[in-house]
Amino acid sequence: MSPPSACASRDGRKAHYEGNKLAKRLRAAAGAAIADFRMIEEGDRILVCLSGGKDSHALLDILLRLREKAPVGFELVAFNLDQRQPGFPAEVLPAYLARLGIPFHIETRDTYSIVRRMIPEGRIACPLCSRLRRGIVYRVAGELGATKIALGHHRDDLLETLLLNLFHGGSLKAMAPKLLSDDGRHVVIRPLAYCRERDLAEYATLRGFPIIPCNLCGSRPDAQRRAVKELLRGWERRHPGRVENMFRALQHVVPSHLADRELFDFAALRARACAGEREGEPAPAGLLLP
Repeated sequence: MSPPSACASRDGRKAHYEGNKLAKRLRAAAGAAIADFRMIEEGDRILVCLSGGKDSHALLDILLRLREKAPVGFELVAFNLDQRQPGFPAEVLPAYLARLGIPFHIETRDTYSIVRRMIPEGRIACPLCSRLRRGIVYRVAGELGATKIALGHHRDDLLETLLLNLFHGGSLKAMAPKLLSDDGRHVVIRPLAYCRERDLAEYATLRGFPIIPCNLCGSRPDAQRRAVKELLRGWERRHPGRVENMFRALQHVVPSHLADRELFDFAALRARACAGEREGEPAPAGLLLP
């Protein structure tokens, strides 16, 4: 029987090996998304939105590591919005970012009071909170000369949004890996679009990020999103591969097999004349579709 020290050593080596595999998998997934959608280009100055949650921490960490071997040169500026939430540890992120040696900007705006004043108790604050944050992020990006804004949404966020819009919004859309703001002044990128949430959660634990929960909503998703998240997790457990197939479907859209008349010109469809028949004559019965 191996002594306890030998067992501990083996466990430590295994954990280190698995941690390296996870880090490489996440970097590869993020690198693939960046390349596929041309998210980052030579000379970009990227504003990395850091909320203090696991996803945005992982985003910054992965981008820092990808930058070391990237074929193009780009800058990273970390950004955090202090919304004046009660109990928010304002000193945590500046100290963490200073240790990383990365440029950062902390913006203080009391959006917490606005949301609490306008949203009744018990109602979900996320939509209004998100709109307020977006406006501030766009303004700061312009002031800091950022050419891209990086957000920490991952593969599961994209799929949850797809189902939420399908079930409740009456539209077939998800989150875009890369998009242009409504005013056309900002490009928003989601480098974690190919990364799984469970991998990011494990990575955050492995790296020991200083996680800061959102107290505005208690870090609880709204009921609809929570139900969709549980639905996807259940499918992943009971039907391995289904969630991956759903995500691949986002990349293989066939407009002619949907029903959006603005996306595909159904009205202009005409049958082509069959070989050997004269113009205007009906096709042989055997060639007609039932």
